[in-house]
Amino acid sequence: MPKLVGDLIVEQLVEWGVKNVFGIPGHTCLGLIEAIRKNPNIDLILVRHEQTASVMASGYAKLTGDVGVCITIAGPGATNLMTGLYDAKMDRAPVLAITGQVGLQYIGPGSFQEIDQDALFEPVSLFNKTINSGEQAVELVTLALKHAITRRGVAHLTVPNDVQVQEVEGEPTPMEGMIAPKEVRPPQARIERAAKLIGEAERPVIIAGWGSVGESENLLRFGQKIGAPIATTFRGKGVIPEDHEYCLGILGMVGTPMARRFVSDADLLIVLGSSFSDLTDIPEKPTVQVDFDSMMLAKRSPVRLGLLGSMSATLPALTEACAVKDSNYFSSELSADRQKWFARLEREADPSAVPIRPPYIIRMMNELVDDDAVITVDSGDNTFWFGRSFITKRQRVLLSGYLGTMAFGFPAAMGAKLASPDRQVVCVTGDGGFSMAMGDFSTAVKFNIPAKVIVFNNSELAMISVEQRSAGYAKYSTELLNPNFAEFATSFGGLGVRTEDPSQLKSDLRQVLEHDGPALLDVVTDPKRF
Repeated sequence: MPKLVGDLIVEQLVEWGVKNVFGIPGHTCLGLIEAIRKNPNIDLILVRHEQTASVMASGYAKLTGDVGVCITIAGPGATNLMTGLYDAKMDRAPVLAITGQVGLQYIGPGSFQEIDQDALFEPVSLFNKTINSGEQAVELVTLALKHAITRRGVAHLTVPNDVQVQEVEGEPTPMEGMIAPKEVRPPQARIERAAKLIGEAERPVIIAGWGSVGESENLLRFGQKIGAPIATTFRGKGVIPEDHEYCLGILGMVGTPMARRFVSDADLLIVLGSSFSDLTDIPEKPTVQVDFDSMMLAKRSPVRLGLLGSMSATLPALTEACAVKDSNYFSSELSADRQKWFARLEREADPSAVPIRPPYIIRMMNELVDDDAVITVDSGDNTFWFGRSFITKRQRVLLSGYLGTMAFGFPAAMGAKLASPDRQVVCVTGDGGFSMAMGDFSTAVKFNIPAKVIVFNNSELAMISVEQRSAGYAKYSTELLNPNFAEFATSFGGLGVRTEDPSQLKSDLRQVLEHDGPALLDVVTDPKRF
């Protein structure tokens, strides 16, 4: 059989390690779908909505650092990808979107489902091209993958349906030799200058962001050597264990009082892989900053010293260059603050309140969720409760950081589970966010993706209600009419459990977490905040 352009495109994806493509078939991408069907080394994960496909790709990419791939048709399929792609763009996750297009001879006059996809994808993409011939296929797919991986963002390729089935000769380009090593460190002179600034500081504080994920041991070694406590951003939650004696917790809107106090009192901030979100609110003061992206250095105001490099290479070099500080100025104060904070969280987790209080749900999660689980968090009231009350150990936390999109949690959990099948994956979501994506619970069952979903069911868009009150508006149009989410999950063939009695919560949560397939816990909870 002759090789077709679609076959070559799929071979190129496989050559670069792509095992799953998330999406929906349709008449303008059928040649590509057929190529996936014929290739034994790659699978199409059929979803019920294209937004689910792009968020799954984003969640996969955020967890692994590898490229997540989604595919759909021209027109409405392409437009439906946008939310997940903007999430990947804004959180620097490598994603490749592939869209079909009407035949070359029909492009221009306004054919059925024809839209200007080059213009549509241009704002969201680092690389955005149309494959117009078989001769372009290998080069453009390779470039798209390379841009997504090395620049950490979204690439897009559109392929007219008649091009997909053209005969072509060629072989895929191997990944080896095409991607430069990710470990980059600053010049030694700048490392030593940073070490001198740190040595002169009396009250240094480390702020670790998403760019520090995976560097827990190096972070703790660094903090212990220079005698500095460590705060994290919300996206960096879990980068070090939050029960560690050096951990200040999250800095920002859902953060701890000790994180804000120690950061405010610091005479030097050492900011590692943070994007300076306004919700984190890092104050303007003397700063040593490390980031892989030069545009993130001194993003909002001048810093004392910026170090351009990867965390994996820069942090060990900086640790080695710094002198040991014998006394930890913060240890006694922080120990007392941490005891007060954990005691407060314990008081908030009232085990008898009905409806069940969100802090009590999180307390049960603290007890039962695996220490090395992946936890995906949706946007809304549930996000703030999780950020405030969950004490990470070695868990990885994924969320829609900058876009803050609802309906992120569940699709991201499915993407994460496919990326890491041996780890427990738990989704924390609200009834508003889950109901936007709940049709794809069938996807979890169909492909046996055993993600666990915990729905904070308060029959309200609770965060919006809070925002209305904070702005001086009346609460309006935030009440939700919900189904029984447990029965819904059961109707698709998964496990669904509904909990209204706090005395049953622990056993019900354990049942869901230990189930060997997709499972959902529908917790009827309280929409009122403290």
